[in-house]
Amino acid sequence: MKNTIVLLPILLLFFGCKFDNPKERARPQIVATTSILADGIRNLVGENAEVVSLMPAGVDPHLYKASVRDLDLLQNADLVIYHGLFLEGKMTEIFEKLAFSQNLINVSEDIPNELLLRSGPEAHSVDPHIWFDVSLWSLALSRASEEIIKWKPEWKSTVNENTESYLSKLGVLHKDNLAKVAELRKANQALITAHDAFSYFGKAYDLEVLGLQGLSTLSEPGLRDLTGLVNFIVTRNIHAVFAEQTISPKAIEAVVAGCANQNHKIKLAGPLYTDSLGAADSSAGTYIGMVSTNVQVIFESLTQ
Repeated sequence: MKNTIVLLPILLLFFGCKFDNPKERARPQIVATTSILADGIRNLVGENAEVVSLMPAGVDPHLYKASVRDLDLLQNADLVIYHGLFLEGKMTEIFEKLAFSQNLINVSEDIPNELLLRSGPEAHSVDPHIWFDVSLWSLALSRASEEIIKWKPEWKSTVNENTESYLSKLGVLHKDNLAKVAELRKANQALITAHDAFSYFGKAYDLEVLGLQGLSTLSEPGLRDLTGLVNFIVTRNIHAVFAEQTISPKAIEAVVAGCANQNHKIKLAGPLYTDSLGAADSSAGTYIGMVSTNVQVIFESLTQ
């Protein structure tokens, strides 16, 4: 309630005004909420538009609160593209308001309900981390491509060509993931991380996945969760657990310490990239690079 009271005056000011663009743009500006989504959209539109990521690399979208600067950027964008599925949980009200005055695309809107994973019956219990199943992320970007063409029909030829090329690359990535994970299954390994971001990865590539926290990084692990996870690791002779780049490693370090108390030495590997790309000049600076980097780290840590 307190956050709502603080945000309301900002929203009233924001949506009561239409800011003028500071200058005429040479190209339309598209604002995508996360660095992962922005990378995908850049691959679709090419040089037709400037694509800006609202959240910088390394930022946790579960916890992100829009600033006045962000509201200005969203209002002045020619198109806003967001992930949906409550990933940008603290911005839901903003998107609802934007829908009345702004060109808006929710990339996950048309993903069949039966393909989504849930932790409960509530709407916010849908797991938003669909990009870890490359085939599902391809569906999301296909929807984005279709909606972009509706918005700018004159881009149809270029966007269709770019989309076909990028989806082909994602198909190769998907096959590479299948091959590497098959080796992990043979070694009877499982993927254990700080929060439950890799469920789609586990389902898509048939790998057992456990997270110490829930879907959102807002949740806190309990003693029972920690004890159960340690017992699982020792019983299965798991070789490594993984930290994540947007989350404090404190909780997963407690798992390592718990294993040590049972005379089971285990590596703390990573960090894995979960809700954000890495730095632009790093191997994880693109979506394909991020997924490839993660899978290679997981593969090497669990097979050595």
